[in-house]
Amino acid sequence: MSGPNPVPNGARGEAALELAGETVRLRPSFAALVAAEEELGPLFELVDRAADGRLSLSDMAALFWHCLADPPQGLTRERLGEAIVEMGLAKLSPVLRGILRQILGGR
Repeated sequence: MSGPNPVPNGARGEAALELAGETVRLRPSFAALVAAEEELGPLFELVDRAADGRLSLSDMAALFWHCLADPPQGLTRERLGEAIVEMGLAKLSPVLRGILRQILGGR
C-alpha cells in the first residue's frame, strides 16, 4: 500500500478500497456513521434500501466518503464517485457488505 494508510483492520470493521492505483481504508467509526446518517437518513433505512437493491450510487459514494480513514491528499468526493463507477458494483459489493455488516453488528 502506498501513503500513510496501514493495512485495514478487520476487527475494527475496516475495509480496503482500491482507488486509482492506491489502497484507501474505510473505517465505519461512530463519527463517520453519524455524518453519513446526517446526510443519508437513518442507518437502518440505508441497510433496508441496500437489502432491497435500492441503494443508489449516490448513497454508496456518500457512505464511503464519510468512512474514509486518512484519505489521500487531493481526493475529492467527485473523484471518489468516478472511481466507484470505474470499479463497478461487483468489485464494490464486498466492501459495501462489510460496512453494512459493521453497522448492523458492531464490533
